[in-house]
Amino acid sequence: MPYRIYLSPPHMDPLSRELLLDAYDSNWVAPVGPHLTAFEKEFSQAVQKSQAIAMSSGTAALHLALEAVGVRAGDDVIVPSLTFVATANAVRYLGAHPVFVDSDPTYWMMNVDLVEQLLEDRHRANNQVAAVVAVDLYGQCSDYDRLSPLCQRYGVPLVEDAAEALGATYRGRHAGSFGEVGVFSFNGNKMITTSGGGMAVTNNPSIATRIRHLATQAREPVEHYEHRELGYNYRMSNLLAAVGRGQLRCLTDRVERRRGIFNRYESSLGDIPGVRFMEAHDPLHAARWLTTLHFDSKMPDSPRDQVIETLKNKGIESRPVWKPMHLQPLYSKAHYVGGTVAQELFETGLCLPSGSSMTEHEQNEVVQLVQKVLGAA
Repeated sequence: MPYRIYLSPPHMDPLSRELLLDAYDSNWVAPVGPHLTAFEKEFSQAVQKSQAIAMSSGTAALHLALEAVGVRAGDDVIVPSLTFVATANAVRYLGAHPVFVDSDPTYWMMNVDLVEQLLEDRHRANNQVAAVVAVDLYGQCSDYDRLSPLCQRYGVPLVEDAAEALGATYRGRHAGSFGEVGVFSFNGNKMITTSGGGMAVTNNPSIATRIRHLATQAREPVEHYEHRELGYNYRMSNLLAAVGRGQLRCLTDRVERRRGIFNRYESSLGDIPGVRFMEAHDPLHAARWLTTLHFDSKMPDSPRDQVIETLKNKGIESRPVWKPMHLQPLYSKAHYVGGTVAQELFETGLCLPSGSSMTEHEQNEVVQLVQKVLGAA
């Protein structure tokens, strides 16, 4: 059914339209052009990384980020189970194997204690993993105070999937700046959008050169078309980069709006018994891409599905949190480390409408419906 209030719809702006038309009128419509060059430069400055490569999707960026840090067929890569499937799929594109790790019950991110034990066990067995992928879930950064030194101790590359966290910071550093490579998504439901697209960022020029080379069909720098290895058609078009430039200038406003939406939800629903909002390691600086909560698993009947159905009947979109990868049929045979935290979050977790274009009146309607279901109206 068509919704009146969507979970996280695109929020377009006049400048993005103006720049898009400029790119169109200039006839720079291919994956090269002045807006593409400018977008990469402006984005690298925004997240304080020296190199940025704009690509066709966040998944493409993650795929090549993993290849560039050395992941090869047959390798194992540590991945949080509670994430979108693209995180795991990018590992499989390389013929490598995701090793899924359970969540921290408070912050929902990959449990660092479990990662530490896994890396120690692999080190003792001389069977080290090829990389660790951290996911900054729902606009919050992972615990990089612990995770970054841990990866350095064992000599394992850290790749940061910040697809959901553009605009967040942690200890004064931007999401996407903690790994050897950081990856972002500009899908239509993200903090800013290019309709489809992504970005890889790094401070390592060699990694940036490698990703850029592979993303342009691995074409050799000669006049004719010379190819010595398998490449991909992953570069972003100049048209979409123009949209991204306009959107990027709205980023601060978009983040502030979503933080305000989270704060209103929390103040209206946070005192209801059994309701627990997702916490952040650095709560004042989380981007709050989506407002997420879960209902206490000790409640006799979780009201999550009733809330979703009630909102849907009023034309309002909401969703469960990500279904853990180790519970997906696609990855049912994959190695999994941990208990039932991610599963319980999936069974009781809820994503509320959080788009930056959402009005206060619309949010009040959502709040009142949720309160009614929970008997708190």
